[in-house]
Amino acid sequence: MAQPPLSDVFIEMADTLVDDFDVLDFLHTLTERCVELLGVTAAGLMLTDGAGNLQVVAASSERTRLLELFQLQTDEGPCVDCFRTGTAVSVDDLTTARRWPRFTTAASQAGFAAVHALPMKLRTEVIGALNLFETEPGALDQEKLRVGQALADIATVGLLQQRAIHARDVLTEQLQAALNSRVLIEQAKGLLAERLQIDVAQAFTILRSTARNHNRKLSDLAQALVDGTERVQA
Repeated sequence: MAQPPLSDVFIEMADTLVDDFDVLDFLHTLTERCVELLGVTAAGLMLTDGAGNLQVVAASSERTRLLELFQLQTDEGPCVDCFRTGTAVSVDDLTTARRWPRFTTAASQAGFAAVHALPMKLRTEVIGALNLFETEPGALDQEKLRVGQALADIATVGLLQQRAIHARDVLTEQLQAALNSRVLIEQAKGLLAERLQIDVAQAFTILRSTARNHNRKLSDLAQALVDGTERVQA
């Protein structure tokens, strides 16, 4: 896949932030663009819910999503620390990181050797963390870290701007609905994977493409698939 120009990505991100935009699709796009632009192996994204708890909302691959969930379940890992401190956390070689023993073991089993967590933050308000994963140990150069932080910043500003426009409780409800929809989407992925005899990553790609092609929200299509009122073809 050809790497998109940085300017095009920022325009795409800005264009996505319109009234009634699909939060989940927007955040999945963010993780995909991070992989393409920064040359990292994978990216994941955590957001805080209305109660101040972190939730995994997007990931560029299934193994990344599972590793992010493991961080939350064990309350341990660089991405969790990044959110709590509001500062970037870079681990160039996870084998030397003794601070998170359970996470480093799980990351190694998932094939990752380095992780860089960037805060989604505006001034003192932290709403999540953007996490970049590598299969080889090594530092991520400063230019790539700056671009990654810029992508996290534009997403943060966009989400908070929506809240400012539509009032705090409206966006909180929208984000909470997106988090709730995550469970529904996982069910739809599983059903589609079983029906088409493919893995869950391929199932999600098909589900998302179908939603986009028919100008529908991902959560609405997932609901219809789970309810059995619609079928999705490969």
